[in-house]
Amino acid sequence: MADRGGAVNRLSWSHLPAATRLDVQLPPNRTLAESVGIVHLGIGAFHRAHQAVFTEDAAVIAQEPGWGICGVTQRSSTVVDQLRPQDGLYAVLERSRSEVRARVVAQVSDVLFAAQEGERLLRLLADPAVRIVTMTVTEKGYRRRADGTLDLDDPAVAHDLSSPGRGHAGSRSIVGQLVRGLQARQTCGAGPLTLLSCDNLTENGRVLQGLLQDFCRALPGRDGEDAATWIADNVTFPCSMVDRIVPATTERDRADAAALLGVRDEALVVAEPFGQWVIEDRFAAGRPAWERAGATLVDDVAPYEQLKLRVLNGTHSMLAYLGALAGYETIADTVADPALRSAARRLVDDDVAPTLQVPPGVDVSAYADQVLDRFANPALGHRTTQVAMDGSQKLPVRLLGTARDRLATGAVPDSVALAIAAWMAYVVRGRDITGRPLPLDDPLEPRLRKAVRDAPGDARSITDALLGIPEIFGTELTDYPAFSAAVATHLKELL
Repeated sequence: MADRGGAVNRLSWSHLPAATRLDVQLPPNRTLAESVGIVHLGIGAFHRAHQAVFTEDAAVIAQEPGWGICGVTQRSSTVVDQLRPQDGLYAVLERSRSEVRARVVAQVSDVLFAAQEGERLLRLLADPAVRIVTMTVTEKGYRRRADGTLDLDDPAVAHDLSSPGRGHAGSRSIVGQLVRGLQARQTCGAGPLTLLSCDNLTENGRVLQGLLQDFCRALPGRDGEDAATWIADNVTFPCSMVDRIVPATTERDRADAAALLGVRDEALVVAEPFGQWVIEDRFAAGRPAWERAGATLVDDVAPYEQLKLRVLNGTHSMLAYLGALAGYETIADTVADPALRSAARRLVDDDVAPTLQVPPGVDVSAYADQVLDRFANPALGHRTTQVAMDGSQKLPVRLLGTARDRLATGAVPDSVALAIAAWMAYVVRGRDITGRPLPLDDPLEPRLRKAVRDAPGDARSITDALLGIPEIFGTELTDYPAFSAAVATHLKELL
């Protein structure tokens, strides 16, 4: 039986779309990606629409095989169930304001579910052919404390530390999987490896390196010392910055893709036309020619990273909370509201721009305009509640650095205060202006609800209670009463 797009067969090498449509791009020769050289932890939609596309383009342009990707899913087998029957193939449905195009990607040559295939993951990490491990595991996937160190009390981390011996295959945390895999690599003499974080964390490579060091220090006996020494001598941790809007795939997207492709794609991802990747060029065992695919290879990612986190991600979160509270379903709807678009622009102009170390050749004002124009693309349907997820993990890297930098100069960052107040109102109200429920999807949800429940109902008390959660805000922001007062003022208005 055909689906709404008329497609009966499922996408695979046996059922590729016809090569006659101008709005469909087919994959290159499959042999380029047959040999796995990259293991990717966290193979969600973003990786498939971003790093995998850059890698395929680089392999095709340079005609360099050996950089096939094995994607590892952590939380469920859904992606495995989507990709394995399709030989790893999937389409990226690229939506601009005026057209829709589809591209079939073949760079993911293998996929596994870590919870059920730990031994295979360990063998891959110890395989000499694997030279890079990339990851998009979200901010919360790193299991950090408020001070940035590894949370040794986290159940997954504690489990991994108590597991027996070198090369244990049952690790549940990303850091545990990496350390045990590196131990196995050391044992079999597989050689150097690069670990490349692609998550929205300030200095993400340094963060990852520090977490592995924390894990090694916590291991009993000489195992930790030996692992730490080998890692220091053989592993590099470059920083990177990634940017592409990848909204959740809808039934409409699947129907549109089926109409374009003529086949069903259960692993379809959707993205905007824009894509950016800035990478610190520090690799231990070679890398794809990503610069030939449009990536920027630099000595220092920090200026690009800060620009993106504070301008794009900061305004994204602000718009998500303000838009959701106002009853807007999508970010595009939110940006179409002149008052909310102006609020986002004031955040950049008044608070973010003065804190930036601007990359060479970048105009911050033009960059901010480009960001808001990208947000305004109605074809993406990027939901406000999706962007609002995991606020306790996102606020520190997207907004609080700006707040601290402004406060250190004696300024009160009023626009940041509004963004924080919008998050608080989202937590407190639970419904938008129309009465529609607002889901609080956050790893600290019980803590947040208790803080609000224990506080008196006025805006100032709620502000103090939530600002007093050190896992989110640290301890120093409470030393600035003018900032707390600004947050409380905005929260009172929003409530």
